[in-house]
Amino acid sequence: MNILSALTPFVEIFAIALVLNYLLSLFSNTRSKDLLFGALAFILIFAITSVIHLPILHTIMANLTNVAAIALLVVFQPELRVALSKLSLKGKRYREVTEFDKFLDQLTNSVYRLAEKRLGALIALEHEDSLDEFAQKAVVLNARFSSELLETIFTTSTPLHDGAVIIRDMTLVAAAVILPLADDSPALTRTMRTRHRAALGISQRTDALVVVVSEESGKISLARGNFITEGAKPGTFKGIIRSIYSTPKESPSYKAKFSLRRLIGV
Repeated sequence: MNILSALTPFVEIFAIALVLNYLLSLFSNTRSKDLLFGALAFILIFAITSVIHLPILHTIMANLTNVAAIALLVVFQPELRVALSKLSLKGKRYREVTEFDKFLDQLTNSVYRLAEKRLGALIALEHEDSLDEFAQKAVVLNARFSSELLETIFTTSTPLHDGAVIIRDMTLVAAAVILPLADDSPALTRTMRTRHRAALGISQRTDALVVVVSEESGKISLARGNFITEGAKPGTFKGIIRSIYSTPKESPSYKAKFSLRRLIGV
């Protein structure tokens, strides 16, 4: 029991240090940093008045503390909201899934808007096999994915629209990428042009999933593993991408399990 009593002050100091460190790291890059240091100085002075027995000053500061506590809650409301959100019990995995879902929604909306406008597009979604070989020969972007950026790239008035875009982990890696063309294949129909041939060509060499928006018909095609399907609907489009990219990367048998042919039910 005496040991616990002796350790109690150290535990309390450690807990207070953790809280102060967290608050300082949270407010370090905000405009409220100076106000936070002022509040800490006020608390320090209040403690000193109690230790060295300054009754009048201690009483005045004690009365001010009640008002200051409410004022601090109002002033630090945005920062406190962020701090509480970071303490969420949902965990990192939940936040990653949420980010992926946002990315998938933006990608789907962009692809189908491009299809409505009959703007041709070629989008290679990297999986396990690296596409750096092709990205290094193109215009390197390394930009965070956004619908606006993707649609701007494929606008015919921009210099980057001719070629493919490579996306890796929700990042636009490169644009104006030249992909290898596939040889004649039963998967290619008469209506499929150069973009479809390029999509099939890269899918034969890597495990990337390639999205094609036809400039002529406005149809959306998906190519993977020497197979290409045309006319994918939004629900199918999302389902295929989510099945491949939002699950852990595993052995080659995993790739076979989630083949494009199996996903679309052919």
